[in-house]
Amino acid sequence: MAAIKQPADKSHFILPDLGEGVHEAELISWKVQPGESVKEHQTIAEMETDKALVEVPSPWTGVIDELRGNAGDIINVGSILVTYKVDGAAAPAPAPAPAPAAADAAETAPASSSEEDQGTVVGTMSGTLEVSSRFARTPEHQAGGSNGAATGGKALATPAVRRIAREFGIDIDRVPGTGRGGRVTASDVHTFATMGAAGTPATHHNTEETERAVATAAAISAPPRDLPPVSADGIRERIPFRGVRRKIAQALDLSVKTAVHFTVVDEVDVTALDRKRKEYAKVLGTKLSMLPFIMTACCRALRKHPALNANVDDAREEILIKDVVNLGCAVDTDHGLMVPVIANADRLSLVQLADSVKSIAEGCKNRTIPREQLMGGTFTISNVGSYGGRFATPIINYPEVAILAAGRAFEKVMAKDGMIFAGLALPLSLSCDHRVVDGAEGARYLNTVKTLLENPESLLS
Repeated sequence: MAAIKQPADKSHFILPDLGEGVHEAELISWKVQPGESVKEHQTIAEMETDKALVEVPSPWTGVIDELRGNAGDIINVGSILVTYKVDGAAAPAPAPAPAPAAADAAETAPASSSEEDQGTVVGTMSGTLEVSSRFARTPEHQAGGSNGAATGGKALATPAVRRIAREFGIDIDRVPGTGRGGRVTASDVHTFATMGAAGTPATHHNTEETERAVATAAAISAPPRDLPPVSADGIRERIPFRGVRRKIAQALDLSVKTAVHFTVVDEVDVTALDRKRKEYAKVLGTKLSMLPFIMTACCRALRKHPALNANVDDAREEILIKDVVNLGCAVDTDHGLMVPVIANADRLSLVQLADSVKSIAEGCKNRTIPREQLMGGTFTISNVGSYGGRFATPIINYPEVAILAAGRAFEKVMAKDGMIFAGLALPLSLSCDHRVVDGAEGARYLNTVKTLLENPESLLS
């Protein structure tokens, strides 16, 4: 990548895409003040995207002229974040028009030096900076719907819109965006699909399927309807939906509005498992909880009941049965609930699962866990028993189709083969998406997990 040249007089630093699918971020705090001199790569702001904290670096050395936004503000990707005043820089030269013969090559060629001189840059999480002339356009150009595809820039779009584009084999970076900041909307994809890149009707796209996909995306992101007024009497504190709590609310709201929940509950006799757990922990010389055993049982049961190891792609109206078991594990933190994912959990031993649980829990609590590790789950476990309680009605971690909540194990009088004894019972609650998993299949899965846990030798083989 060619070096970024110093911009003239004032330069606008636009909030970059801080992660795939991220279209907004919450400003947590500024690390600089207006009039302050900063160096290239110096942290200028701390922002939160989804459930990860991100330090935003300065794209160049200069003087801060204006900070756009206050702590707690939600800032869209593509919006101006900071205005700089840089001394001693020459005015940028206008970009020459590409020759007709080179028009096709321009779509895939790297940004030219003239584009670098535009004075507007975006950055990545690693601090590497790339010039994007699509963000340097005037409001008139933005209103015209260009997303900078001609310069090879990456289009701004939500995951739902990207799914629609993939469904019809459309390169979303070629779709002119009419949304805020040049964002590509579902309607833009619809127009591109029906009219084609040259602006003529396209015969190879199914208009009815496109409209259905657009309607699905619109329904997912539709704003709430008129809400009733809320009484102001006796308010002790006002806590805005921000940060992790806001993302939790959005995810749960989407899940209950999309997935059709049903819950199956049962109790498992884990008396023998508890003895085996203590023996195993003594041999290993380390503390070992019940959770790795439950995770192992869940992974093995998913192999027998693959319908529960799936995602739902509502934009394409498809059920995606997965061949990998990426196990989500709900973690309670001071910032709110987070669900990191243990990739290929079915290939890990009990000890490896225990170490993974410890590692992701620490990463969530100190906010260092990578955003990528909060995505891609195929099934989730919630250990509600850590804080008390037996049964629950867990909310599915959409687009997954099932989640298991393990309650607190407790002593109770049990009967087996006509004999009464004092044993240890573990409550389990399984919620499934009834659109994908039938009630009988959910019960069969839970019974398989129960059988495995009641025969701990099978988990160690």
